[in-house]
Amino acid sequence: MERHVVHTYVVITIFTSLITILTCKCNAATDNNNNVTCLTRDRRALRDFKSGLIDPDNSLSSWRGAACCRWMGVVCDNFTGAVTGIRLHGLRGEIGPSLVQLRSLKHLDLSYSEFEGVEIPGFLDSLENLEYLNLSNAGFGGTVPPGLGNLSRLQYLDVSNQGFPGVAVDNFRWVTGLVSLKYLGMDGVDLSSSLSSGLFRMLNLLPDLTDVHLLGCGLTGSISVLPDDHINFTSLAVIDLSFNSFDSIFPDWLANITSLVDIDLSNCMLRGRIPLGLSNIQGLLSLNLALNRNLSASIHTLLGGAWQSIEVLDLASNRIHGRLSKGIGNLTSLTDLNLFDNNITGGIPTTIGMLCKLVNLDISGNQMIEALPKELTEGEECGGDDTLPELETVRLSANMMTGSLPDWLGKLRNLKELSLDSNMFEGHLPDSLGSLGNLTNLSFANNRLNGTLPSGIGHLSKLDLELSFQFINPECKLPVESHIQSPEPQHGVVSVRSFIPRMASVSDWARIPRHIECKHLRLNTRLLQGRVSSFIRVKPQADVDLSSNLFEGTIPLLNVPIELLDLSNNKFHGQIPQNISTMMPDLIFLSLAGNQLTGEIPSGLGNMSYLSVIDLSGNHLTGSIPESLGNCFYLKVLDLGNNRLSGEVLSSIGQLNQLRSLHLNGNLISGNLPVSLQNLSRLETLDLERNKLGGALPEWLGEGFTALRIMNLRANAFSGEILLNFATLSALQVLDLAGNNLTGRIPTSIGDLKAMAKEERTVEHLLYGKYRGVYYEESLVVNWKNQSQKFTKMLSLVTAVDLSGNNLSGEIPVDITRLHGLMVLNLSRNHISGQIPETISMLRQLASLDLSNNDLSGPIPASMVSLTFLAYLNLSNNKLSGKIPYVGQMSTFDAEAFQGNPELCGTPLESCPSEDTGKENDVSSEHDNRLVDNWFYLSLGLGFTAGIFVPYLILAMKKPWSDKYSDFLDKCVANLFGSNR
Repeated sequence: MERHVVHTYVVITIFTSLITILTCKCNAATDNNNNVTCLTRDRRALRDFKSGLIDPDNSLSSWRGAACCRWMGVVCDNFTGAVTGIRLHGLRGEIGPSLVQLRSLKHLDLSYSEFEGVEIPGFLDSLENLEYLNLSNAGFGGTVPPGLGNLSRLQYLDVSNQGFPGVAVDNFRWVTGLVSLKYLGMDGVDLSSSLSSGLFRMLNLLPDLTDVHLLGCGLTGSISVLPDDHINFTSLAVIDLSFNSFDSIFPDWLANITSLVDIDLSNCMLRGRIPLGLSNIQGLLSLNLALNRNLSASIHTLLGGAWQSIEVLDLASNRIHGRLSKGIGNLTSLTDLNLFDNNITGGIPTTIGMLCKLVNLDISGNQMIEALPKELTEGEECGGDDTLPELETVRLSANMMTGSLPDWLGKLRNLKELSLDSNMFEGHLPDSLGSLGNLTNLSFANNRLNGTLPSGIGHLSKLDLELSFQFINPECKLPVESHIQSPEPQHGVVSVRSFIPRMASVSDWARIPRHIECKHLRLNTRLLQGRVSSFIRVKPQADVDLSSNLFEGTIPLLNVPIELLDLSNNKFHGQIPQNISTMMPDLIFLSLAGNQLTGEIPSGLGNMSYLSVIDLSGNHLTGSIPESLGNCFYLKVLDLGNNRLSGEVLSSIGQLNQLRSLHLNGNLISGNLPVSLQNLSRLETLDLERNKLGGALPEWLGEGFTALRIMNLRANAFSGEILLNFATLSALQVLDLAGNNLTGRIPTSIGDLKAMAKEERTVEHLLYGKYRGVYYEESLVVNWKNQSQKFTKMLSLVTAVDLSGNNLSGEIPVDITRLHGLMVLNLSRNHISGQIPETISMLRQLASLDLSNNDLSGPIPASMVSLTFLAYLNLSNNKLSGKIPYVGQMSTFDAEAFQGNPELCGTPLESCPSEDTGKENDVSSEHDNRLVDNWFYLSLGLGFTAGIFVPYLILAMKKPWSDKYSDFLDKCVANLFGSNR
């Protein structure tokens, strides 16, 4: 009986399977190549999906016939034939809802398409089996649909968007529904409305999360502590929060996540100490904390941890201090070490030779003073006689290293770049450098080296050479001409930074051999003249720097794409070529400043997405600012100053969230400031001087600009009261609102400008968009000592408040004297009343003070004599009174500083009424003295007479009084003369 039941069960099972197979046969077409069938409903859904798409690359040309499992980008289940995956790129158009019919879809990848601002479809949340969703860099706009949080099986989500239009998230709470999520990619997505603390609290609820990518998301606030102090990130391996503006203490909780493999917190405005716990994460492969500026740690302690596997260590541009210890030799897996722009001291230990895998070494811009070691400790794993066999880049420039250059530099057989400039190296270059066949960049200018170039250098292919002229034979016309003689095509560099009388025209430079193409062409001699298009010969992706010469003609367009073009400070004229974006699509640095260019700014500049610097200042450009410039996502500098541009400040500029310096000064721009500018959280310079801007001074200028150093709105038409919250402008060192129509009182919060309260400041060169040694150097014209003076290299030291030429009233707030580091204070040409604060002497760094043309009254504070740095003073045309304290520093100013105050007197003005001056007063003085003497003697005589006769007359009239008076005199005489009797 049991056997019969079993047989019956087997038969039923076989019969059911046959029915299933026949059903599939009826609803699917057979694929003769891979024996995978395609469900009819899925094929129809795919065709409907295709109908809404534009396919510029013809990727969907294979989507024909019944065998949809063979269509390009389509993946099917090998057994059922159901569509499980779609992988397509380069599409346009719209995504239709037919995708919902693909019930078995697990994998959807539409990345790197061009949907031109179309919103991410909300119906994607119906794909309940979806495990992989990649919509990165696909051109979507709008907000990420919160319904995606319903996809509980989703393991991979990437909606990163590095361009415009952008994608945003309104509320991050929906992410907590992705309970299976392992990978989260949101690079470039606007998360500014999601408070960073809440964001990490929600991510902390996803225990399987391994990868978090939130680069450039506009995140702000503190991330130093998790809200619940409980860490669920037990699987987290990769975290990238770079290019945000947290302005926070370093998050110590990261050091407790032992599963971390890759950490990138670069350019996040983090501060404080780097926790030593990070150096104990044994599995860490990459740590990037560069460009935070204010992170500190001892390099000796960091490198003494348990980093057995670390490959990349980037701590550039921070406050890392101490000496490199011998323990660096234990990091045997290290490939990249970047300590640029820190406070590293000492020298390079010999054990660095044990880093057999090291590829890039950058310790430039530090305070290393020792000589390079004569020999290096060789690692056992390096093998053979090779020294650091993988090393390609060595940058030691801008230190104070001494001594001669060791021979082991010439044994780095894979070395491509050697930068030794701006040190104090002595002696000769090692001859062995000429044998480094891979060397492409050699820089040793600004040292104490001498002699001649090693002979082999002239035969190195693709060499970029920057040198000092003590190496050049006086008989040579060109640096490269005598050393590069090979008939084979070479790629050299012409780098001239000194005056050579023999070379004063383009024809001299045309002697460069025709077979040489320059990768870097730099001719900054201030002498060259003529047209340049006929002799420029460069290779693709080169940089061309012809700045500071006398070149003329129209802007040359090269026949190869280049990455840097600096033609500033010449005599070029005509228009900027309209096709510049198509001829130079890869341009990163563009400077045409200081020429005679006319016409409008080409709108095509907005298509040059890699641009970091646009400097068109000092020309005669007209028209409005192109809206398209808002597409230059990586732009750090936009300088259009001193032209004839009109129109308004475009709201699209607010999209440039990496912008550090904005100059629109000296134009004809009108209207109000767009609110979108408040998105420029990294902005350090806002220069809108001398335009026609108006309206109330926006309150949001005092919010969110924690990095702003310079606010220059001088000579516009802004009106209303100053309602800025100065306490949040913690970095502001120049505030210039002069020449507007501002009213009301000077706010007391002006004393909260922290950067102006510092008496001691260090020189910090404000350099932006640096690329291959060329950079934009910040500059500003400041009204200094009643003169316009341009500051560049010393600009970081300047502190100034200029509110002159407005309609301000009220008194000078005492709070302003808390700005102990203030150098320039100009409140002239207002209606300010009251007295000069006695505490003004607290402004010990004050060099220029102008309070003229106001309604100030009362005396000049005597404490001002202690202002020892004061070099310019103007208190004229007020209602000051009393005597001028003309001693100390005050005695260095002439009458012009005090005139126009009728009740003010004393040197250098007219003497005060109480003073005795001149010989004419001597006679009257003597007469007055005699009169005083006569009256004295007369009063003395009268007094004596009265003293004798008045009592006598009284006593004569009363006998009892006489007796009493006589007894009193007798006692007095007895006490005086008879006490010893």
